[in-house]
Amino acid sequence: MTNIILCGGSGTRLWPLSRTLLPKQFVKMVNGQSLFSLALGRLAKAESSSKNIIICNENHYFLALDECQGKDASFVLEPFGRNTAAAIAFGALSVDESEILFVSASDHIIANESAFKAALDSAKALANEGKLVTFGITPDEPNTGYGYICAAEKIEHGHSVKSFTEKPDLATAKQMLASGGYFFNSGMFCFKAGVLLAELETHAPEVLAAAKKAVENAKKDGAAFNSILRISPADMDSVPDISIDYALMQKSQNIAMVALDAGWSDLGSFDELSKRLPSSHYYSAGSAGCFVHSPRQVSLVGCEDLIVIDTADALMIVRKGSSQDVKLIYNQIKAERPELAQIHTKAYRPWGSYEVLAEGAGYKLKRIIVKPAGRLSLQKHTYRSEHWIVVSGEAIVQNGEQSLTLYANQSTYIPAGAVHRLENRGKSDLELIEVQVGGYLGEDDIVRLQDDYNREERGVYSFLLFFTLFYSFLLFFTLGILKFPTMSSLQLNFLCHPRAVLCHPRA
Repeated sequence: MTNIILCGGSGTRLWPLSRTLLPKQFVKMVNGQSLFSLALGRLAKAESSSKNIIICNENHYFLALDECQGKDASFVLEPFGRNTAAAIAFGALSVDESEILFVSASDHIIANESAFKAALDSAKALANEGKLVTFGITPDEPNTGYGYICAAEKIEHGHSVKSFTEKPDLATAKQMLASGGYFFNSGMFCFKAGVLLAELETHAPEVLAAAKKAVENAKKDGAAFNSILRISPADMDSVPDISIDYALMQKSQNIAMVALDAGWSDLGSFDELSKRLPSSHYYSAGSAGCFVHSPRQVSLVGCEDLIVIDTADALMIVRKGSSQDVKLIYNQIKAERPELAQIHTKAYRPWGSYEVLAEGAGYKLKRIIVKPAGRLSLQKHTYRSEHWIVVSGEAIVQNGEQSLTLYANQSTYIPAGAVHRLENRGKSDLELIEVQVGGYLGEDDIVRLQDDYNREERGVYSFLLFFTLFYSFLLFFTLGILKFPTMSSLQLNFLCHPRAVLCHPRA
């Protein structure tokens, strides 16, 4: 059996805990472990000989790779998401058609792993009979955050399926639960690769054709397993943006369902999070029913049924029962403060991490950790200079024509435009403080000349895309000026500050 682990996500429903570059499956929120790590462990216990194919955004590859140390895993890297039908097809096209596939998300939590293994065994039996198997979660409340499966008659190892219903309103959800036979749609599936591909050929041939083309054209690295398949942006753009439910499951007559009652949740809202995880300690005076997630000490006075999510650079307070509306706040943040939607003050890179400690007009202070054998790209910056001070470890520095070895309390100054690089050849982490000074301190002020992590192509792609779009828009706006006496604020902002409108973070 091969596990296809869907590892997408954009950080919208659990902001500010989750961000675009650190979606919830990588946040270490369960006893110091991430949901992705828990998923890998759960799958290994359920089927010790199974292999893993991780479908994820290329920006999350190194986050996933760190979690997969010592595990048999291959990767399909998407430049951007196009929903689950294509993602699952990529996985199915990567294995033999006789292989049984178990498809699951990387950000779900399952409390009863024994019950999960029993349900998976039943699903594999049905998959061996040629069925497309879905997992229905025994509902514990009427919930408007999930789709529903209506089960039909019992069959050996499970049920046949009567219908699927998308996320209902509360009245409909209550009615469905009262009538019986309804289950939450978990988004987990089990089938033979060949059966899935044949069903896609029948019900969604455009998805299958685009997926085949994307896989055929993909850049391949590594061996058969522990390999990397990189889908190109052009091929990904041609893939239909549709879920596996819409593309196939709601059309096929070859569906079976296995019921699962194992303490499952997709942790898709802060309400769900507050039910499944323990609250941080907080002081209370006249408060009740509150949930706090914070690294700092929080005190609540006269508060009821509040959820408090505190991070280093953002605070979210939401009343229980309203957390599905967090996405409305997220959309405002994304429009007005996009950096808050995209990244935490601490960001992870293939070579280690950096954390913004302080920033203001014309300066930014960072703590940088470089892992053993880690090396930053050979790079230069146009608008900023940098001052590096080593805190611990041994830093190998290229600064222009100089090659330096720096130890604790030693430093070097890197002027704007200087070609430079940082490397850790030691056996322990290298820690340093970086002080940036300049007129523009955005993470996209970087020209990458050499890179150990094969990020050059994306940088060139972003560079070319930026200037192509810039001159196209400039022509458009010039014509607009000739035709219309008044320009919009967006047009003026673009002409004066194109970086503010088109920004490609590439740190």
